[in-house]
Amino acid sequence: MFVDKVTVYAKGGDGGNGMAAYRREKYVPDGGPAGGDGGRGASVILEVEEGLRTLMDFRYNRHFKAKRGDHGMSKNMHGKNAMDLIVKVPPGTIVTDEATGSC
Repeated sequence: MFVDKVTVYAKGGDGGNGMAAYRREKYVPDGGPAGGDGGRGASVILEVEEGLRTLMDFRYNRHFKAKRGDHGMSKNMHGKNAMDLIVKVPPGTIVTDEATGSC
């Protein structure tokens, strides 16, 4: 069976939550902030794979959701960034946004 048109749902990962923390030191009257930012969420990237010839792989796996970034921690430690999700497509694939119709 040859599949030439599919609808795929993709969602980029959310960023991690930051953390609100305050330093407390014995001889420092106002310790100050010490929380870290959350990590960057992953992106969904379409990559051309020369060995693929049809969109048959997308017939059963249509939903792609990237991972979220890790949360920030105390002591100004930032959360870890998430790895991007790479989706392989055959050469000549045309991607359009269903809502706007733009390529």
